[in-house]
Parts: sequence; structure tokens; C-alpha cells
Amino acid sequence: MIGELLDIAEVAERSGLAPSALRFYERRGLIAPAGRNGLRRAYEPDVLGRLTFIACARGAGFTIAEIARFLRATPEDTELRARLATKARELEEDIARLTRMHASLRHAATCTHEPLVDCPDFKREFERP
Repeated sequence: MIGELLDIAEVAERSGLAPSALRFYERRGLIAPAGRNGLRRAYEPDVLGRLTFIACARGAGFTIAEIARFLRATPEDTELRARLATKARELEEDIARLTRMHASLRHAATCTHEPLVDCPDFKREFERP
């Protein structure tokens, strides 16, 4: 079975995280080693999916503590569910804002108006709700 596990160095390489980050996540209860390969921690391959989730959650603004709580949550955790609903609304607002910025930048990349920021098409994206 130990042959099926991923060594900490391999997890670090495949996830793009330093081994120290993996050990930190372990101390915080976000991931758990499945055993050891000599002196080195070894993980089930599905840890890579969990690390992808953690990176996405961090990018969305969740704290390590919030992520740890989410990973332990049950359907009865109404307080957490309310927090997740609030965060989902915040992300929708961020997505709308970033979509407007994306459209403006795409336009500005080919616009000939001088100065670019005074272009009516560029400005229109920021005036949208």
C-alpha cells in the first residue's frame, strides 16, 4: 500500500506548494498524511484535490480557520451555511466586477481613443450595475 501513496516531495511538486506549507496545513487540520515512507510523510493521491480546493478557497478570501471548519462541517451547521451563502453573494459581486474589468481591458487593448480611459466604450463597462 505504501507504493500507492505520494511522498511529501511529490505532493509539493505536483501541488506547487512547499513542504513547509503542507506541514502547516497538516497542523491546521486541512490535510492528513496516510503514513510515512521512511522519515517522510506520505499522502493518499486524493490530497491533491483537497489542496486544489484549499487554494481555490484561499483565493476566494477564506481564512485557514474557515476552510478547516468547512472541511469538518455537517449539514446541521447552520451558522456555517449562512456564512457560505454570504460568501457566495460576495463572490458573485466580485465576478461581476472582474467581468466588467475584463471586458474593459479587452477593449482597451485594441482601442484607438486618446486617452484610452476616456473612451466611451471603455467607460460604459464601469457604468453597468
